[in-house]
Amino acid sequence: MRELALIILRILLLAPGQTDTPARTCTDCHVGTAAMTAPAELLTGSVHRTLDCTACHESIVMEDIDPASARPHGAAIEPVKCGECHEDAAAAYVRHGRHPVGSDPDLPTCTSCHGGHDVLAAGDPLSRVHPINLPDTCRVCHTNVNLIKKHDMLRQEPIELYESSVHARASRRGLYVAATCNDCHSAAADDGRRTAHRIFSAADADSSIYHFNIPVTCGRCHDRVTKDFWDGIHGQRVAAGRVDAPVCTHCHGEHGIISPSDPRSPVSAARVAEATCAPCHESQVLNEKYGVPAGRLRTYIDSYHGLKSKAGDVHVANCASCHGAHRILPHTDSTSSIHPANLKNTCGECHPGISAELAGTPIHETATGIYTGWPHFFTVFYLWMIGVTVGLMLLHNMADWFRKVRRMRMQPFVIRMTAGETIQHWVLMISFIVLVISGFSLRFSEAWWVQLLFGWGGGQGFLIRGTVHRVAGVVFIIYTVWHIVYLFTQRGRRWARDMLLSTRDFTNVKENALFFLGRRDELPSFGRFTYMEKCEYWALAWGAIIMIGTGIPLWFEDYFVQRWGLPQGVLTVLSVIHYYEAWLATLAIVVWHLYSTVFNPGVYPMNPSWLAGRMPRDMYVHEHPDGPKLKARVYRAHYEDEEESLARSDRVAASSDHSAPPAQGADPPSQAGHNAKSDLPKT
Repeated sequence: MRELALIILRILLLAPGQTDTPARTCTDCHVGTAAMTAPAELLTGSVHRTLDCTACHESIVMEDIDPASARPHGAAIEPVKCGECHEDAAAAYVRHGRHPVGSDPDLPTCTSCHGGHDVLAAGDPLSRVHPINLPDTCRVCHTNVNLIKKHDMLRQEPIELYESSVHARASRRGLYVAATCNDCHSAAADDGRRTAHRIFSAADADSSIYHFNIPVTCGRCHDRVTKDFWDGIHGQRVAAGRVDAPVCTHCHGEHGIISPSDPRSPVSAARVAEATCAPCHESQVLNEKYGVPAGRLRTYIDSYHGLKSKAGDVHVANCASCHGAHRILPHTDSTSSIHPANLKNTCGECHPGISAELAGTPIHETATGIYTGWPHFFTVFYLWMIGVTVGLMLLHNMADWFRKVRRMRMQPFVIRMTAGETIQHWVLMISFIVLVISGFSLRFSEAWWVQLLFGWGGGQGFLIRGTVHRVAGVVFIIYTVWHIVYLFTQRGRRWARDMLLSTRDFTNVKENALFFLGRRDELPSFGRFTYMEKCEYWALAWGAIIMIGTGIPLWFEDYFVQRWGLPQGVLTVLSVIHYYEAWLATLAIVVWHLYSTVFNPGVYPMNPSWLAGRMPRDMYVHEHPDGPKLKARVYRAHYEDEEESLARSDRVAASSDHSAPPAQGADPPSQAGHNAKSDLPKT
């Protein structure tokens, strides 16, 4: 009756002779002004274009309008009551999200979604609620940071995610039946029909995105796969009310669903095992609750299929290839694709003509995990064979290496480092190695070597890791203080002077570069320390300052935050610096220091001075031809910075030659002294 009365009213208002209609009276003011938003022009294309203004603005009485007044309509205008015409929509719109309509001023009204004077039919491409425009309509509120924080919305960028989805791309191509916001979020009204006026929170049992309703929502478009889902074990668990059973969104995502053929998709061939199946099937809680065998991902990755998949092969079998994508059933179900009677057909999809026996080969077994029959025998056989064979090789090479190092140490030598300097180097070396291992173990806790070192005792090993790292840090600080004190001694001051970069070092760099490029025939003549050693020394000083300066605040972060008010952002920056400085120091040692002390052909198999401070005379002469002039002895050596006169050295050599027996493999005493003098650089 209400609608019939409105129709009759329109006919009467538009009848001939009505020259001063309310609409014409309204346009006397409401035309062409920005403040009024030109409602007459907007109404021209609206679905309400046949209505008079007072059909919606019922509180306005035309006879009471005073054009001369600052408020022609009076003190206030009552809101438009859309529900008087749209009764079904008004009855359905009782809640939005978690709040009842009218309980919060932030809740959307009719005009928030449909517009004001420019309301268009939902099928009009220009309508705010047309499928292609609906994301922009919802964006107004659902990307508003203030509203998101105020109402604790779970998603901060749902529209951006949706616009990258397969549904949004299909909608932009003109497939308007593709899912948009209201297709998924619209709940059923009292008559059973879904309506966009009933959008509820995911925690609401009436919501279309409530956990147990999601398969029904997706099934409105994807009916075939939804039927397979309900037939599968996951659907059976959902139907039984299991809240931890996966539904469509657990595997495919929510707003940002992309095609399985897209390598970024969690259900793509390359990612389905680790990104989708693993979170549940590697869960100890779920495996214990449902009696599902653990370690399925690990055993798959170790299999031929898993190794090929990890290498990037998208055609090799993954979880869905064997178990199915939606109709997943246990192997005890006779209709399951992995039931023993069906394995021949399942495997035959990739391996035509495969035998039933071969198809029945266990898949979730690693190369070393088949512990029955002949496979078990050969597994044990090769483990022993590898251990014994490689162990003997290692013993042989260690014996060879130690023997050669021993022979090297029996040669005439000079003292490269004093006992105190050697101990300093040992403390530095051990603390550095322990810091590197214990530090990176925190960042790479899943690595096999970390698990081997600290993955024991149910987490106790990692607690000890932290203690080990801090103790090593204290030792490193003690070394640093010790070395600073040492630099104030007489020998330490000379060490520091000799470590300073000079113009000669830059000349050596140039000469070395020419030698590397084949433009110079001879190596540069280095002094006591090469420019490589000086750079490494000052890099150590720099690294010590950085690592100690960042490590202490990270260790005592509570103290620095509470006592000194250090911002959390600063601690984050310190953590980043600490981490990457550790990488820089570690790589510098591996690439730079190990080459100069081990892999450099001039010192290979190693420079033995790190063991006890002694360096073979010939090696010293070769590496430091312009270094301090030393006298070398088999049993007694002078420090490299003791500048003795050659005459005095000859007298010492003569007396030593008569008293000290020659070492095995060394030159006769008189000859050794001659060689030492003739081989050393001239002053």
